[in-house]
Amino acid sequence: FSHVYYNHACSLLHTPRGFEVEKQHVIVRTMMEPATIPLSDPQPSKSWWQASNVPPPIGIYSGRFSPMVTLLSALFLLMALASILWMSASASKLDRVESPEQALNLMVSRTMDMQEGLKRASKWEQQLFAWTSNDNETELAHEIAWYRELSEISEDPLVPLQLAILQAEAGHTSQAILSAHEWAKAEDPLPQFADLVMAAYSEEPVHDAASYALWQAEVAELLPAGWFYDRLAERLAHRANDIELAARIQEQAAERVDRQFLWSHRLTLVEFGAMVTGTAVCVFLWFRRSELSSWIRLHEPGVPPPWPGGVGAAVLLRGGAIGAMLTGLFVIVAPSDNVPFRVLAIPLANAPLLLLAYRYLFRPSGMTFDAGFGLEIGWARVGRLVIAVLAVVAAGLWGGWVVERLSESFHLTSHWAEWFDADLVWASPSMTTLSLVEYVVFAPLFEELAFRGLLFAILRRKFSFLPAALISAGIFGVAHGYGLVGLLSVCWSGLLWAWIYEKTGSLLPGILAHAINNLLVCLAVMALLR
Repeated sequence: FSHVYYNHACSLLHTPRGFEVEKQHVIVRTMMEPATIPLSDPQPSKSWWQASNVPPPIGIYSGRFSPMVTLLSALFLLMALASILWMSASASKLDRVESPEQALNLMVSRTMDMQEGLKRASKWEQQLFAWTSNDNETELAHEIAWYRELSEISEDPLVPLQLAILQAEAGHTSQAILSAHEWAKAEDPLPQFADLVMAAYSEEPVHDAASYALWQAEVAELLPAGWFYDRLAERLAHRANDIELAARIQEQAAERVDRQFLWSHRLTLVEFGAMVTGTAVCVFLWFRRSELSSWIRLHEPGVPPPWPGGVGAAVLLRGGAIGAMLTGLFVIVAPSDNVPFRVLAIPLANAPLLLLAYRYLFRPSGMTFDAGFGLEIGWARVGRLVIAVLAVVAAGLWGGWVVERLSESFHLTSHWAEWFDADLVWASPSMTTLSLVEYVVFAPLFEELAFRGLLFAILRRKFSFLPAALISAGIFGVAHGYGLVGLLSVCWSGLLWAWIYEKTGSLLPGILAHAINNLLVCLAVMALLR
């Protein structure tokens, strides 16, 4: 009946008479009603931490997740992160290196060779390297501290000798001489080392110049070729007033130093060029900031994703717990020198999380991984992708530079064992290639899928960008197990990659920037130590 009445009223209004009657009714009703000012609905206040404009879920999702299993998964992940923090804070970093004596000797020798090569470089190169790295005095202080740490646990007698050479070359000659006096009463070969240090660095007059030739032969047998041998042998030559031998030692050292400096010099220019180019891109984007969101947008929907937050959290916690268990199993079972198995451990440990995400998040929403993570952008947007990657890489390099300068001001440093990698330094070319695949391909791909594509995206359904990015970046940093300086650098990178995912709607810029960052770190280690 109401439907018939409605149609009749509509037909009446479309007649001239009907329209006139309706108009009279409206005029009378308006005159009789009191004058009121329409009030708009109160707008909800926007919270700085709570997400807004969250899209409604698309699709039908499973609700068969046991709260108890999800809770146990969360507790297991918390325990895993807490154990990583505890080991990072309490365990010795030297346990990560198989031969810390050989590794630290190589690292310090090559680093000091770089300082020597810098003295022979042009003025602009000296200014560039001084701007991008620590000064010689700071570097020596760190290396002395590392050698002192190593001397407390190592039984290698060369460690205290190398420590004494470092102290003497840093201007702390009295400490080196004091150590030599203590060695004179110890077991062999420390008394022999005491004679060498006293002969090279004491201020006593030379009584028997012929004995210095014997000491030179001892140094050649004791120390491998490198900075430690050069410094001690050159000091002995000068003490014996053997100018010709001192010049020959300097000439041989210069050939090695120049060759070493060349590779690091080229890599530094590449990084500096990336910083300059990316900074120019950042300036360009700043002037277009009013249209930034639409201009660099690469894919929809982006974040927040169209999944229920509760289902996403359950998938993330369960998949993350299974992945953490598999990672622990790989660490226990797999031998440390089995590089192929270690490389495969990354995709295998992340497979459960991705499978659960596809089963319970992507498939119900009608999306594939390419659509959900924004991995397909089309050739027409490749230019925007390149611009986004350049900007994020430059911001990452600038952030690393700022962290390094701040850590230098607060007398902090990242431990050398955190970035020393034996597979990049000593392994065969095939094993080094596998390690590069692990660091430059698998790690960026699967870490971005897990930490930005799932963790950050699911957090964005509850939180605004900054809290979600900080939480995901903090978990990302803790999972790496670095010290404070390394943690800050990793967290900064995590924030940047979350930001570019937010702005572009695609994981591709973060994956590529992550891969470039890891590649530059690997090349720096190889250029310095390999």
